[in-house]
Amino acid sequence: MNVVELFRRQAVERPDAPALVAGAGPRRRVATFRELERSAAAGAGQLRAAGLRPGDAVLLLVPVSVALYETLAAVLRAGLVAVILDPSAGRAHVERCCRLHPPDALVGTPTGHLLRLLMPGLRRIPRRFVVGGWAPGAERWGGGPARPIEPRTSSDPALLTFTSGTTGVPKAAVRSHGLLAAQHAALSDALGLAPGQVDLATLPVVVLATLASGVTTVLPDADLRRPGAVDGARLSRQMRAEGVTRMAASPALIERLLADAEPGALRTLARVDLGGAPVHPRLLARVAAAAPQAEAVAVYGSTEAEPIAHLAGVAAADRARVAAGEGLPAGRPVDAVDLQIVPDRGDEPLGPFGAAEWKTLAVPTSQPGEIVVAGDHVVPGYLGGVGDAASKVDVDGRRWHRTGDAGRLGADGRLWLLGRCSARTRGADGKAIYPLQVEAALMECLGVRAAFLTHRGLRTVVVEGEGVSGVADAVPWADVERVVTLPRLPTDRRHNAKIDLAALRTRLDR
Repeated sequence: MNVVELFRRQAVERPDAPALVAGAGPRRRVATFRELERSAAAGAGQLRAAGLRPGDAVLLLVPVSVALYETLAAVLRAGLVAVILDPSAGRAHVERCCRLHPPDALVGTPTGHLLRLLMPGLRRIPRRFVVGGWAPGAERWGGGPARPIEPRTSSDPALLTFTSGTTGVPKAAVRSHGLLAAQHAALSDALGLAPGQVDLATLPVVVLATLASGVTTVLPDADLRRPGAVDGARLSRQMRAEGVTRMAASPALIERLLADAEPGALRTLARVDLGGAPVHPRLLARVAAAAPQAEAVAVYGSTEAEPIAHLAGVAAADRARVAAGEGLPAGRPVDAVDLQIVPDRGDEPLGPFGAAEWKTLAVPTSQPGEIVVAGDHVVPGYLGGVGDAASKVDVDGRRWHRTGDAGRLGADGRLWLLGRCSARTRGADGKAIYPLQVEAALMECLGVRAAFLTHRGLRTVVVEGEGVSGVADAVPWADVERVVTLPRLPTDRRHNAKIDLAALRTRLDR
C-alpha cells in the first residue's frame, strides 16, 4: 500500500472539489483534488526520471503552502521518503540532521536553496530541485512525465521528521505508510472529519488527514512559525471569505483569534479543536462563548502519538477539581490507542516485559504516573534507535511509547494531565507535585498564566503580568516558597503555548 492512495481516492470521488486553498486577494490559489493528483503524478515522474529510487530520502525546504503538499504528495507517490526539518533551529541542527540521514535529493524554494551557501550538509545533497523560481544548480520543479503510484508495504518508511535537538542530538521519528494511514484513521475519527467540510489548517499534522478525508483545507494567510503573534483580524477575514466550518489550532493562535477577530467571525464554525499544548477549561469556555454554535474540543497528543485523548467541554465539577490541584482533564483515550499509567521512574529504561507482567506494572486508579501508549498510529521508534532506550518499552514484541507526561486515570476512565515527569518537585511533606497541577489551578482560580518549578532549592511560581496577588494562598497544598513576576513567560517556538522551562531558568538565574 501507499498512503497517497487516500489522496487519489478523493481525486476520483470529488475531482473538482477544492483540496487546498492558500492566500487571499490576488495571491489566492486553489488546487482541486484532481489538480493535486496531477501535480503529484508529474512531480513523482520528475523525481524518478532524475534517478531516484524507492526508499531514497528527499529533503523538503518548502514553507507551508500549496506547493509544500504538492511536493510531499509527489515524494510519497514515487515511493521516496520525505524528510522534514526546521531550518530555523540553526545551522548546527541542520548539519547534524544531514549527517544522521544524508538526503539523496533536495526540493526547495529559492530561499531554501540560499541555505546551501551556509551549510555544507545541504551542498553535499546530489540532486536539487527548485520550486517557484530559480536557483543555481537546481532543476525547475514540476515538469516530469506522469508517474503511477509506487507500491509500498505498510512498513516501508514514508516520512522522517526531526526533533529540535534540545539535548544536542536530534532524533528522527520514522513514520511508515501504514502508520500514516493509521494516523489518518485515528485523526479522522477523533476530529470528526468528513467530505464537504472546510478546515483552517494551522497544525500541519492534521493536513494529511483532512486531505485524505475529502475536506477542503484552507492554509492560513499568516506566519505559522509564530502562532501566538498572528493577526487575528486578518485571519478571521480569511475564514469568513472561505466559509471555514472547522479548525484545529494551538491555544496561542486561538487566543489571538479571540482577541482580534472581527465581530461574529467565528459564528460560521461548527467545530474547534485545540491541541499542541495544555488546554485550560477557561479557554474552552471562551471559545464556547465566541462560537456558541461550535463544538469546542481539547485534543491531547504528542509528536509520536497523535491523537491520544480528547475532551468536549468541562463540567463545573471538573473545574472545581482543577482549582483543587488535581490537574487538567484530557478526556477519554481515543479508540485507536491503548493507554496505561506506570510508575514515574524518570529516565530509567523500562522492560522488556511479558504481557502479564506489564499489566501488573500499572498504577492503581487515580494514582499518578507516566502516560504510556501503543497503537498503529504511534511511532514505534527513532532512526538508528537513537532515543529508543529511554522512550520505548517492548511488551511481548509490541512497542509502547513513553510520553514523558505524568497523568492519572479516573475511575470513569478519563485521563487527567499533571505535567512533565522531568519537572516533578516535592512538597514540604515529600509528596510529589507536578507543574500542571499548580499552573492549571492558578489559571482557574486567578485567571493568570504561571509556571511552577524548583529554582535554587525553592518551590517557585513565576506569574506572567503585573499586580497579581494571592498566588501562594490560591494553591496552599503546593507549599510555594517564592513568587516571581515577569512581563511575559517564555514559550516553545513551535506552538508558542508551552512554557520553555530552560529559557525560564536562564531568566531567573539572571
